[in-house]
Amino acid sequence: MSKQPLDRILQSQGFGTRKWCRELIEEGEVTVADEAINDYQAGFETDGLEFTVYGEPHRYREHLYIALNKPANYECSRKPSHHPGVLRLLPEQFSRRDVQPVGRLDHDTTGLLLMSDDGSFIHAQSSPKRHIPKVYVAATHEPVTPQLIARLLGGVKLNDEPAPLAALTCSMLDEHHLEIVLEQGKYHQVKRMLAAAGNHCMALRRSQIGALKLDEMDLAEGEWCYLDEDQRALLVSG
Repeated sequence: MSKQPLDRILQSQGFGTRKWCRELIEEGEVTVADEAINDYQAGFETDGLEFTVYGEPHRYREHLYIALNKPANYECSRKPSHHPGVLRLLPEQFSRRDVQPVGRLDHDTTGLLLMSDDGSFIHAQSSPKRHIPKVYVAATHEPVTPQLIARLLGGVKLNDEPAPLAALTCSMLDEHHLEIVLEQGKYHQVKRMLAAAGNHCMALRRSQIGALKLDEMDLAEGEWCYLDEDQRALLVSG
């Protein structure tokens, strides 16, 4: 792999304009292998490259693949209108890399949200043709009953949908909580399905995408982590 100049590397990682990155380097704010680099034209191979900026460690990543435990009252939009955007929960340089949510969760829905700057990954994960199952835990206003479960499994008719929508699986967790698995990603789907089945969704959390489980990542609400290749492979299996 050919070497790249350090200022271009920093720019690709979201640390600012080329000019700003050159100033960082010339001011001694960037180190590689514990050595301050003052020459912005110094070349480095990016594969496995580790460096610091303002003393904080970083590793070169061609693309970002992120799992966020989304809190309530954050919007999945780069241009939020009524609540803060989820990008506020990530380092500032990520927004300069055009990181964006993969799909959307309602502002009041919590749980597993994927984010990336890899357009191919975003398209693949968002495509309805992939039939990737997503697991949700819903808190209900009325008690969960066998009749409610049966209706959700059998399919309910929603406005503007040509055919009834059904859960892949659905099970009672306790009197006021159920787990529901969907392949589709329709607007407010879980909430609308519960309403059509005669109940009301009081709170909603996405706990799993494919075979990637939020609870196995040890993330508190508002925390995030990078996804490695093995974790990304779990996204395409159920």
